[in-house]
Amino acid sequence: MKRQKGVVDENLFDVLTEELVFTILDFLDPNPLDKKSFSLTCRSFYEIESRHRKALKPLRAEHLTTVLKRYPHLEHLDLSLCPRITDNSLTIISALCKSTLRSIDLSQSRFFSHVGLWNLATNCSGLVEIDLSNATELRDAGAAAIANAKNLERLWLGRCKMITDMGIGCIAVGCKKLRSISLKWCLGVGDLGVGLIAVKCKQIRHLDLSYLQITNRCLPCILQLQYIEDLILVGCFGIDDNSLVALKQGCKSLKKLDMSSCQNVSHVGLSSLTSDAKSLQQLALAYGSPVTRALADSLQNLSMLQSIKLDGCSVTYAGLKSIGNWCTSLRELSLSKCSGVTDEGLSSLVMKHRDLRKLDITCCRKITQVSIAYITKSCSALTSLKMESCTLVPSEAFVLIGQRCLCLEELDLTDNEIDDEGLKSISRCFKLTSLKLGICLNITDEGLGHVGMCCSKLVELDLYRCAGISDSGILAIAHGCPGLEMINVAYCKDITDSSLISLSKCSRLNTFESRGCPSITSLGLAAIAVGCKQLAKLDIKKCYNINDAGMIPLAHFSQNLRQINFSYSSVTDVGLLSLASISCLQSMTILHLKGLTPSGLAAALLACGGLTKVKLQASFKSLLPPPLFEHLEARGCVFQWRDKVFQAELDPICWKLQLEDLQ
Repeated sequence: MKRQKGVVDENLFDVLTEELVFTILDFLDPNPLDKKSFSLTCRSFYEIESRHRKALKPLRAEHLTTVLKRYPHLEHLDLSLCPRITDNSLTIISALCKSTLRSIDLSQSRFFSHVGLWNLATNCSGLVEIDLSNATELRDAGAAAIANAKNLERLWLGRCKMITDMGIGCIAVGCKKLRSISLKWCLGVGDLGVGLIAVKCKQIRHLDLSYLQITNRCLPCILQLQYIEDLILVGCFGIDDNSLVALKQGCKSLKKLDMSSCQNVSHVGLSSLTSDAKSLQQLALAYGSPVTRALADSLQNLSMLQSIKLDGCSVTYAGLKSIGNWCTSLRELSLSKCSGVTDEGLSSLVMKHRDLRKLDITCCRKITQVSIAYITKSCSALTSLKMESCTLVPSEAFVLIGQRCLCLEELDLTDNEIDDEGLKSISRCFKLTSLKLGICLNITDEGLGHVGMCCSKLVELDLYRCAGISDSGILAIAHGCPGLEMINVAYCKDITDSSLISLSKCSRLNTFESRGCPSITSLGLAAIAVGCKQLAKLDIKKCYNINDAGMIPLAHFSQNLRQINFSYSSVTDVGLLSLASISCLQSMTILHLKGLTPSGLAAALLACGGLTKVKLQASFKSLLPPPLFEHLEARGCVFQWRDKVFQAELDPICWKLQLEDLQ
């Protein structure tokens, strides 16, 4: 068609204001490739995307200068994919971001010191959040540098084991606006440091003191915090009943309390701590004192309580019955790995708490169909049910779940006796997004077909060691669940390339685990690589027929791949080296590759510049030059050596019997 004279082509986006284009960008899919495609359309879009972006998660520290200059309005910088962040890196960030930067994540980064932190805290005056978790070499000088961030509201120092009370004192004095702080595993911090935080930082809402060697000395200051809502005291063995009873006061503002693994605290101390905690909504007492009637009675006045977690505790019938008699109506209950849970006790509890939304009875091996009948009848509004390894529950009981609990979104039936009739019934739960069926040896393609037809919202499916599943079952899932993001078909030996070709239509798939599937070849893997561009985690261990022909399309199409395990496959130097083109790749497990040579391995390790973790056969350690490891470790890569001999694979039934013998 001829263009008329005098008519000028007009870009419709030129008519829109920048604010409207920003709004359009806000609705784009989270997949970073979408915004990248937008920015590459034209120069105008490139500049708009640069001004729009507020958050960034770079892959390499060496590109920081270029990237930060392109995005001048960044507010949130996540460096968790950059293991090597030096003082120079932090200086660059502080110079280019300045007051616009509001949060920075350094939780997986190393090689910086107090010098870089001082520059960051001093120049980026708008910082309200810093995550320094796992900075195991950070000392008090680093903590003193953080104290210059006067507007800081959230600080995460988990596993900063070298920081002492002196460093925490500096933070308490300098960062008086703190609302959240985590000191988990800060083994050098005691009563003095925690007390200073409580005295100086009056706005604290969230306080994590897990595994600190604190005693009753700092508790009065903590409990006097006017706005404290979330208090985590996991593994604080220095706190006991005597210290809690002496307080004779609670926290009126407290909404969440976690005292898991506080084995010196019983119902006596708990009743004192929670006496005034009328606002308490979530309570965790996992791996603590036995759940007796006395303990349950000590908590019955918590009228706002909605969630209680008792994982790993010894439970009595009287204790469960007493919980059932509480006036409050629980929304979440976790009894995972609790010994002593019986049909009688569990049934008496669920009959009273009919508003339960989440129930975890993992490894409650004494319950039978009786419990399932009461649960499904009384708690029909359940959205999450976890019941892994409830081995006395017969197959017919699972039909009740599908008949009565139609609101389920998460269901874990790992290692149970469910069969195809049970799956057919459960497929009525059309809201399901997560379904775990690992080691369920009685299900076949027929049952899985019903799930594929009815559960279109499924995002996560675990079929680990489901021996009765083959290609037709996976085809039904791929066809009926287009939004699937994770699937595990490990050791499903009848799975072939046909399954992978059908799954390649699930464009959002980011995690694919197929270890121990000997019929899968490079052809199937190539289909996954081409169709599933968001693939981030891949496990093809013991897929003996996957070779270099599978690695090459993976290297070309799977640019989001971050973790891969191809041990025991037929990949050689050529295939391994091809993966160097994947800039996101961080973790590789390379064991028992017959076609791998020391020179090929060395070349691949040098070429994969973003590696942070590599698992290798111990025999390679003496075959590679020490300077190579020194260079790679200086880049931030950690090596894990394995001296594991090749083992023949057991069939699922023998494997399960062997597992039961160990329990």
